Amino acid sequence: MYHIRLASPTGNTPQILEVLGASSGAVNVTVLPGSARYPDGDVVECDLTPEVANQVIHQLRELDTRHRGPITVDRTDAAVIRTHREMIRPMMSDREIAPVWEVVDATIRNNAVYPVSFFLLLVAAGLLAAVGILTNSQILIVAAMVVGPEYSAILGAALGILEGNRRPVKRGLTALAVGFALAIVASLVFCVIIRYSVGAPRDYQLGLVPVANLISRPDLYSVVVAVIAGVVGVVSILQARASALIGVFISVTTIPAAADMGVSAAFGHWSETAGATEQLILNVAILLAVGVATLVLQRRFWASRAARLRLPG
Repeated sequence: MYHIRLASPTGNTPQILEVLGASSGAVNVTVLPGSARYPDGDVVECDLTPEVANQVIHQLRELDTRHRGPITVDRTDAAVIRTHREMIRPMMSDREIAPVWEVVDATIRNNAVYPVSFFLLLVAAGLLAAVGILTNSQILIVAAMVVGPEYSAILGAALGILEGNRRPVKRGLTALAVGFALAIVASLVFCVIIRYSVGAPRDYQLGLVPVANLISRPDLYSVVVAVIAGVVGVVSILQARASALIGVFISVTTIPAAADMGVSAAFGHWSETAGATEQLILNVAILLAVGVATLVLQRRFWASRAARLRLPG
């Protein structure tokens, strides 16, 4: 279920209650007259079953929004009920629930922000990956994949492409370009210092670096993994499954490829630099394309499914 809360001028409250009253999936409706400030007015809260959430939130947004505050939406993990008759008929909770698109879009936009910490995390991830490449440590490579925040920028750009809005696309791609550039430079500087101070680890000098070879040699499997990860990433956002999203971070070679560009350049391994560059561009492009395609297909799938089942939204 979803719990929604909004504040609106007192004169708009009857319209809001009319929308909620017309939906059999809106329950526990609560009105707190005159308790809202900035904007002043009433506070209205209610619980929505997933089957009607898309329709109700869309209708509420269609009301006069000039003086109304935002609609906040919280996902309820569990609701204790006496019988299924208390819920909407027919009860669909035993099936996959349609995403609430307003919430999905808001989540993607909220994550697609690029403060200084975004770039610091990319630099930190790049340095972790650089150490992992030098020491042939898979654990550090995985840690770098988890730390890197680049997928939020990719998904934000994908949503911008879907909506035909150039601004988030430009901001997302610019953030990626700047962030990866900083990670590459940080890895390069770090490895130059290592090369001319303590020297690279013996295995790296001998070329015994299977982890680096995997990163700098894109092939068919790189494409397959990136496509699957892109699909899983979007679906995990739609269904709010964080564990699957973390799996995407671990599966895709983006920040390790950027780090390998810096590492190999520092040691004059130009063929590896070229391979890592190809790997990075390939993964970002595939994730972006698959993100757009999956969002489009998911919207069409759920729209057709709702039409077949005669469900709202």
